[in-house]
Amino acid sequence: MPQDGRPTLEIVRQKVRHYCAYQERCHSEVESKLRELGVYGDTASEIISGLIAEGFLNEERFACAFAGGKFRQLDWGRVLIRQHLKRKGLNDYLIRKGLAAIDEQDYMRCIQRLAERELARDKGNALQRRQHTLRFLMRKGFETHLIDEVLSGAGDFS
Repeated sequence: MPQDGRPTLEIVRQKVRHYCAYQERCHSEVESKLRELGVYGDTASEIISGLIAEGFLNEERFACAFAGGKFRQLDWGRVLIRQHLKRKGLNDYLIRKGLAAIDEQDYMRCIQRLAERELARDKGNALQRRQHTLRFLMRKGFETHLIDEVLSGAGDFS
C-alpha cells in the first residue's frame, strides 16, 4: 500500500472483483464502490471495462437476478421491481429482460396468495377488505388490472 494510505490499483481490482463475485452487481453499484475506494474517472472506467471483459459484471444477468430475487424473496410485483431497476440506472431493454425472467404462472399465484392472506386477515365489511387488499397489493408493486382480476374471482364485493 502506498504512503498516502490508498490501496494500489491491483488491490482495488481484487476488491472490486470480490465485490462482483459475491453477488450480481450493476454498473452504478460498482462505480459507487470504486468512489468509496478513491478511484475516479478514466481509471474507474478502465476497471469497469476489465470487469465486463472478465465476466464479473453483466447488467443483463444483474437485471434477471435482481428481478427474480425480489419477486421470490420479497413478493415484489413488476411495478416495484421496474422502479428499483430504473433507480439503479438500467435501460428499458435490460429492465424488460429482467422482468421476463419472472414466470407468469408463479406471478399470478403470488398475487392470489397475497390477496387471500390479506382478505382473511382484514376485518370490516367486504368493500373495506377489498380496498385494503387492493392498496396492499399496489404497494407491493402489482399491476392494477391483475389485482382487479384476482379480486374479482375472490368473492362478491358489491
